Amino acid sequence: MSTPDPRPLGRREERTATSRARILDAAVACLVESGYAGATTLRIQARAGVSRGRLLHHFPSRDELLVAASRHLATERLRDTGMRVDDLGDHLTPAERLDRAVELMWETFSEPHFWAAVELWTAARTNHELRDAVLPEEREILAAVRAGMARFYGPELVSHPRYLHVRDLLFTSMRGVGLTYALEHRDPRTDPHLPMWKDVARELLT
Repeated sequence: MSTPDPRPLGRREERTATSRARILDAAVACLVESGYAGATTLRIQARAGVSRGRLLHHFPSRDELLVAASRHLATERLRDTGMRVDDLGDHLTPAERLDRAVELMWETFSEPHFWAAVELWTAARTNHELRDAVLPEEREILAAVRAGMARFYGPELVSHPRYLHVRDLLFTSMRGVGLTYALEHRDPRTDPHLPMWKDVARELLT
C-alpha cells in the first residue's frame, strides 16, 4: 500500500485532505448503515457537510467514491490492528500469542470495514465496472492483511511449514462465519467457532 508523504501539508492542502477524509468517513457510514443501494452521493454529501462541487472534485463517480471509502476504512483498521499487535509485547508464549492472534483476526470480521467490503462485493457481482474497480483494491488490501497477520503470529509461528495453510484456512472460515452475522446479531466474542479455531491452530502450529 502507498506510503504517506512525510512532508507537512500547506493550509490549502490540509483543507483539501480534511474535506476528502470527511467525505470518505461519511461514505463508509452510509455504506455500512444503508448498504450499497442506500449510499447515494446526495446522502453522503449531506452527511459530510460539503458542497456538491467539492464532492465531485474529489470523486467524479459514486463507485469510485465507495471503493475509496472501503479502502480508507480498511487502511484505518489495519493501522489500528497494528497498534494492538505492538501492544502484545514479547512476554507471551507461542501458544498464548497464537490464541491472541486468532482473537485479533476474528475481530476484523465483525467490524465496519468487513461489512462495507461485503456490500461492494455483492454489488460488484452484477456491476462489471464496479468489479473492475474493486478487484485490484481488494488484492492490495488482501496483501496488507496477510502482512498484518504475519505480525499477529510472530516470526516463530510464521516460520512453521504449515503456517500458510493455517492462515488461509482460518481466513476463509472466519469470513464465511462472519457473513452469518448479517442475519443474526450476537456477540462475536462468544462465537462457538472461536475455541475451535484456536484448537486447530494450536494443533497444526505448535
